[in-house]
Amino acid sequence: MAETASLPAITEHPKARSGRVPDLPIVEKRNWLIHLYYIRKDYDLCKIAIKEQLQETHGMCEYAVYVQALIFRLEGKIHESLELFQTCAILRPRSADNLKQVARSLFLLGKHKAAIEVYSDAAQYNQKDWEICHNLGVCYMQLKYFNKAKDQLNNALQLNRHDLTYMMLGKIYLLEGNKDKAIEVYRKAVEFSPENTELLTTLGLLYLEREDYQKAFEHLGNALTYDPSNYKAILAAGSMMQTHGDFDVALTKYRVVACAVPESPPLWNNIGMCFFGKKKYVAAISCLKRANYLAPFDWKILYNLGLVHLTMQQYASAFHFVSAAVHLQPKFAELYMLLAVALTNLEDGENAKLAYQKASALDTCNPLINLNYAILLCNQGDKKEAILQYYEMKKKVQASKEGTVEFDPEMVDVAQRLGAALQLGEVAVWTKPSKDSKSKPRGTASGKSSSAQPLGSNQALGQAMSSAAGYAKTMIQGSGNSTQTAKVPSLPLEPKPNSEPDPEEDIEESEQSEPSQAAGQGKNS
Repeated sequence: MAETASLPAITEHPKARSGRVPDLPIVEKRNWLIHLYYIRKDYDLCKIAIKEQLQETHGMCEYAVYVQALIFRLEGKIHESLELFQTCAILRPRSADNLKQVARSLFLLGKHKAAIEVYSDAAQYNQKDWEICHNLGVCYMQLKYFNKAKDQLNNALQLNRHDLTYMMLGKIYLLEGNKDKAIEVYRKAVEFSPENTELLTTLGLLYLEREDYQKAFEHLGNALTYDPSNYKAILAAGSMMQTHGDFDVALTKYRVVACAVPESPPLWNNIGMCFFGKKKYVAAISCLKRANYLAPFDWKILYNLGLVHLTMQQYASAFHFVSAAVHLQPKFAELYMLLAVALTNLEDGENAKLAYQKASALDTCNPLINLNYAILLCNQGDKKEAILQYYEMKKKVQASKEGTVEFDPEMVDVAQRLGAALQLGEVAVWTKPSKDSKSKPRGTASGKSSSAQPLGSNQALGQAMSSAAGYAKTMIQGSGNSTQTAKVPSLPLEPKPNSEPDPEEDIEESEQSEPSQAAGQGKNS
């Protein structure tokens, strides 16, 4: 009994644990894998991982739904992505990120008012998020609420300075027509980000529009220094050379641009007007037709086609293109003047008079409209009305003399001959240009030539914009003003068209013996 009592008690050792971790119902256990596939852009495997994750969690994994919505957005399925982002917002209603994504999808669908409401809700959970303020500003800009848009963008800049916010703020000022304020904004943006080629190019184009060529060259040159293949800056530089008559150098620049963007409408428009300046009219029409094919609703390309056809005495074709441009831009006075020129040569005097009246009503600065109208009336025998238009022209010339406007010598000669034909004597108000201008063929309608300026091309936001410069060194102030008012507000970065010389060269039908008849044919043909 004692021996039995002295024996130690037998204890049972615990079983060894297996090395496998037990499967726990963790909702986010595959989030790392989903994230890895997504940042690698391996979307097929990412979708498989998301599907498995959602099946296990019965659709309650927020991250998987979020990434699935991002993939749908990348694939262009905006409605599907919106539904998934709304699901994320339900799973975590106080998440500003989820609400921002919902608002972003609404914005992409064009529902700007709904996007503003969702962004405002997101701002309640994160008041110092610059992205929310920026996107609110963009939404207000799309709705044309420019004051609210500027307030939100300025708030975004106070929270965090970004290049994109500066660009959108500058665009709003351009849409309002406040170019000085836009230049100020872009200048601050360049100081903040001096190597941003898009900002440099845009600022250079704005200086080019203001005819501040030194600063334009400076900023465009800086843009090309940081990015020698920046086709926007190259196109703008070529346009400046074209403005000053360096057509061969401009064409060399355009060859470089053609390699980068061979289907650019403004590129082929400018190339066409270079050939027009070199008097290679068939090549000009070929290039302008290509530009018109690429941008059939660009009224300025149609305008230039009308000019070239008038120069080649193809009046029916000129009427076709100019009338198409009038339908697209009905408030540009010089289009109606060109239309009147074409109608005059097509022997439709009554409609030509109506076109001149419309042009005179739209433009109160350009004396050439009244001069051409007076010549038409003189040829039709309506001397009384011709004298009225002649004196109206004199008033506009005297107003133009207050600036630094120079007039073409042939245009001055035509005006003086018209005054003699109307028995009014010579016109003392016309000023001779100080620089020698290039000689033009006989029968050139210099009055129309100075006013009818080949224009540049419009361009969608984000593309290079340039003007098709002319080969004349003189510019009529009235024409420039008309061009400015005719700009499309949705394309704010475009420099205003530079002046072009004679659009209607060599269009006199027959020699005239009397001074009045010669003047009439020179101006109206």
